[in-house]
Amino acid sequence: MQKITTFLWYDDQAEAAAALYTSLFPNSRVTGVTRYGEAGPGEPGSVMTVEFELDGRPYAALNGGPEFTFTEALSLQVECDDQREVDELWAKLTADGGQEGPCGWLKDRFGLSWQITPRVLLDLIGDRDRAKSDRVMAAMLRMQKIDIQQLLDAARG
Repeated sequence: MQKITTFLWYDDQAEAAAALYTSLFPNSRVTGVTRYGEAGPGEPGSVMTVEFELDGRPYAALNGGPEFTFTEALSLQVECDDQREVDELWAKLTADGGQEGPCGWLKDRFGLSWQITPRVLLDLIGDRDRAKSDRVMAAMLRMQKIDIQQLLDAARG
Protein backbone atom coordinates (compact mmCIF):
# COMPACT_ATOMS: atom_id res chain seq x y z
CA MET A 1 0.00 0.00 0.00
CA GLN A 2 1.30 3.45 -0.89
CA LYS A 3 1.97 6.02 1.82
CA ILE A 4 1.74 9.74 1.15
CA THR A 5 3.95 11.98 3.27
CA THR A 6 3.96 15.76 3.30
CA PHE A 7 7.57 16.81 2.67
CA LEU A 8 8.66 20.26 3.84
CA TRP A 9 11.84 22.07 2.70
CA TYR A 10 13.70 24.23 5.21
CA ASP A 11 16.98 26.11 4.92
CA ASP A 12 18.54 24.62 8.07
CA GLN A 13 15.76 24.56 10.67
CA ALA A 14 14.09 21.19 10.02
CA GLU A 15 14.93 19.78 13.44
CA ALA A 16 13.72 22.88 15.32
CA ALA A 17 10.52 23.00 13.25
CA ALA A 18 9.75 19.32 13.90
CA ALA A 19 10.40 19.83 17.62
CA LEU A 20 7.96 22.76 17.74
CA TYR A 21 5.25 21.04 15.73
CA THR A 22 5.40 17.76 17.66
CA SER A 23 5.17 19.69 20.95
CA LEU A 24 1.84 21.25 19.91
CA PHE A 25 -0.30 18.27 18.97
CA PRO A 26 -1.23 15.05 20.75
CA ASN A 27 -0.14 11.75 19.22
CA SER A 28 2.89 13.47 17.65
CA ARG A 29 6.54 12.50 17.67
CA VAL A 30 9.83 12.56 15.81
CA THR A 31 10.28 9.15 14.20
CA GLY A 32 13.70 9.49 12.59
CA VAL A 33 16.62 11.74 11.77
CA THR A 34 19.09 11.26 8.92
CA ARG A 35 22.37 13.12 8.62
CA TYR A 36 24.45 14.25 5.70
CA GLY A 37 27.50 12.13 4.95
CA GLU A 38 30.77 12.96 3.26
CA ALA A 39 29.06 13.03 -0.15
CA GLY A 40 27.07 16.12 0.93
CA PRO A 41 25.64 18.39 -0.18
CA GLY A 42 25.23 19.45 3.47
CA GLU A 43 27.91 19.60 6.14
CA PRO A 44 28.86 16.02 7.12
CA GLY A 45 27.04 15.05 10.31
CA SER A 46 24.47 17.84 10.07
CA VAL A 47 20.75 17.00 9.98
CA MET A 48 19.52 16.21 6.47
CA THR A 49 15.93 15.06 7.19
CA VAL A 50 13.63 14.72 10.13
CA GLU A 51 10.69 12.35 9.91
CA PHE A 52 7.84 13.08 12.29
CA GLU A 53 4.15 12.53 12.89
CA LEU A 54 1.53 15.13 13.72
CA ASP A 55 -1.52 13.50 15.26
CA GLY A 56 -0.39 10.25 13.66
CA ARG A 57 0.07 11.70 10.13
CA PRO A 58 3.52 11.41 8.56
CA TYR A 59 5.65 14.41 7.63
CA ALA A 60 9.25 14.85 6.62
CA ALA A 61 11.41 17.95 6.86
CA LEU A 62 14.55 18.52 4.80
CA ASN A 63 17.40 20.90 5.48
CA GLY A 64 17.85 21.65 1.80
CA GLY A 65 19.31 25.14 1.89
CA PRO A 66 17.94 28.58 1.02
CA GLU A 67 16.96 27.87 -2.61
CA PHE A 68 13.27 27.38 -1.81
CA THR A 69 10.97 28.99 0.73
CA PHE A 70 7.36 28.46 1.75
CA THR A 71 4.46 30.40 0.30
CA GLU A 72 0.81 30.61 1.31
CA ALA A 73 0.08 28.24 -1.57
CA LEU A 74 0.70 25.49 0.97
CA SER A 75 -0.74 25.61 4.47
CA LEU A 76 -1.60 23.21 7.26
CA GLN A 77 -5.15 23.57 8.54
CA VAL A 78 -5.88 22.73 12.16
CA GLU A 79 -9.53 22.30 13.17
CA CYS A 80 -9.93 23.49 16.75
CA ASP A 81 -12.67 22.55 19.20
CA ASP A 82 -12.85 25.82 21.15
CA GLN A 83 -11.43 29.32 21.63
CA ARG A 84 -8.86 28.12 24.16
CA GLU A 85 -7.34 25.81 21.55
CA VAL A 86 -7.40 28.57 18.90
CA ASP A 87 -5.71 31.02 21.28
CA GLU A 88 -3.06 28.54 22.43
CA LEU A 89 -2.04 27.40 18.95
CA TRP A 90 -2.11 30.97 17.63
CA ALA A 91 0.19 32.16 20.40
CA LYS A 92 2.64 29.28 20.06
CA LEU A 93 2.83 29.36 16.28
CA THR A 94 3.25 33.14 16.04
CA ALA A 95 5.84 33.25 18.84
CA ASP A 96 9.49 34.09 18.18
CA GLY A 97 9.00 35.78 14.83
CA GLY A 98 5.81 34.23 13.46
CA GLN A 99 3.34 36.52 11.68
CA GLU A 100 -0.39 36.93 12.03
CA GLY A 101 -2.33 36.89 8.81
CA PRO A 102 -5.96 37.41 7.81
CA CYS A 103 -8.90 35.07 8.31
CA GLY A 104 -7.25 32.64 10.74
CA TRP A 105 -4.03 32.28 8.73
CA LEU A 106 -0.57 32.77 10.19
CA LYS A 107 3.04 32.02 9.38
CA ASP A 108 5.22 30.35 11.98
CA ARG A 109 8.79 31.52 12.60
CA PHE A 110 10.00 29.11 9.89
CA GLY A 111 7.70 30.63 7.26
CA LEU A 112 5.19 27.75 7.08
CA SER A 113 1.56 28.89 6.76
CA TRP A 114 -1.12 27.53 9.07
CA GLN A 115 -4.89 27.95 9.18
CA ILE A 116 -6.13 27.86 12.78
CA THR A 117 -9.78 27.12 12.17
CA PRO A 118 -12.45 26.55 14.80
CA ARG A 119 -14.76 23.76 13.70
CA VAL A 120 -17.75 26.02 14.34
CA LEU A 121 -16.53 28.37 11.59
CA LEU A 122 -16.71 25.56 9.05
CA ASP A 123 -20.17 24.58 10.29
CA LEU A 124 -21.50 28.15 10.17
CA ILE A 125 -20.10 28.93 6.73
CA GLY A 126 -21.63 25.70 5.46
CA ASP A 127 -25.04 26.48 6.97
CA ARG A 128 -27.97 26.18 4.54
CA ASP A 129 -29.20 29.59 5.65
CA ARG A 130 -27.24 31.70 3.13
CA ALA A 131 -27.88 34.96 4.99
CA LYS A 132 -26.42 33.47 8.18
CA SER A 133 -23.49 32.01 6.27
CA ASP A 134 -22.83 35.37 4.57
CA ARG A 135 -22.89 37.24 7.93
CA VAL A 136 -20.39 34.77 9.38
CA MET A 137 -18.15 35.04 6.31
CA ALA A 138 -18.23 38.84 6.47
CA ALA A 139 -17.27 38.73 10.17
CA MET A 140 -14.46 36.25 9.54
CA LEU A 141 -13.02 38.38 6.74
CA ARG A 142 -12.45 41.21 9.25
CA MET A 143 -10.47 38.98 11.65
CA GLN A 144 -6.93 37.83 12.00
CA LYS A 145 -7.17 35.22 14.77
CA ILE A 146 -10.69 33.80 14.68
CA ASP A 147 -12.97 34.86 17.53
CA ILE A 148 -15.68 32.24 17.99
CA GLN A 149 -18.02 34.52 19.97
CA GLN A 150 -17.96 37.12 17.18
CA LEU A 151 -18.83 34.37 14.68
CA LEU A 152 -21.77 33.24 16.82
CA ASP A 153 -22.94 36.83 17.21
CA ALA A 154 -22.78 37.29 13.43
CA ALA A 155 -24.70 34.07 12.88
CA ARG A 156 -27.51 35.33 15.13
CA GLY A 157 -27.63 38.58 13.16
